[in-house]
Amino acid sequence: MITGLDHVVVLLEDIGAGAAAYEQLLGRAPSWRSHHDGAETVLFTLDNMTLELMAPEGDSPNAERIRSVIKIWGAGLASICFRVDDLAKMHRRLDRLALHPEPVAEVESRDAGSGALLRWKRTRASTDLTRGVRMFFLELAEDRPRSAAISADPVLALDHVVVSTEDPERAAALYGARLGLDMALDRSHQEWGQLMFFRCGDLIVELVRRPVAGSDQAHDKLWGLSWRVADITATRARLIGAGIDVSEVRNGRKPGTRVISVRSGACGIHTLLLQRTPRAG
Repeated sequence: MITGLDHVVVLLEDIGAGAAAYEQLLGRAPSWRSHHDGAETVLFTLDNMTLELMAPEGDSPNAERIRSVIKIWGAGLASICFRVDDLAKMHRRLDRLALHPEPVAEVESRDAGSGALLRWKRTRASTDLTRGVRMFFLELAEDRPRSAAISADPVLALDHVVVSTEDPERAAALYGARLGLDMALDRSHQEWGQLMFFRCGDLIVELVRRPVAGSDQAHDKLWGLSWRVADITATRARLIGAGIDVSEVRNGRKPGTRVISVRSGACGIHTLLLQRTPRAG
């Protein structure tokens, strides 16, 4: 019933600085700006998902709640939202799975520039039961407008979202058996730990276990984003020209990929850019 990853939410203290940073990183303009219930949001919508930047605005209870979350947990990746084709059916499934979903809410957002309206229905599973990852489920009434490219060699789409876990068996049971995502890969390496890939639409939810002494076995953490590009060398040159610190190009852990690490300009989020290379023959 999950058809893809609809969006990820990044909480920020300064929405203007965050939007400017992601304009440079993605090479795309924001597609939506809104102000609602103590929050200012900026959306970047790519081929397969949306990046939502959110910052508190004003002194409402919701604005104070966002500030409290940032104060306790820090700015950065805050939640993921899966797209479904029938939210009522998904809500019943979440209830049967004992994930204690909130009542379905009908939500709308108006673009500050055009006045256009977006509407959707959503629910949220209990964060205590999703291993500490804030997890929403959404049925969108209409497609969002896409973010226009504003430079050469822009980012095309999200390739994978990374979740760090110290209990891969229970995390795999959540994303695979309970949420119904298909496992595409499960492998271990002595240097970088265990990787599990779960297909979600045309991107991957990647679970990573990196052995760390004294780690939290009960709670996972949204850890990073990997963006897909057409030409990794050209995109790297664009980012260096914009003053963003990036690594040299190297082969990715996933066969048939070339990657670079982004060391600045991503609002503190662990960020990778990835090019899929054509298979020989």
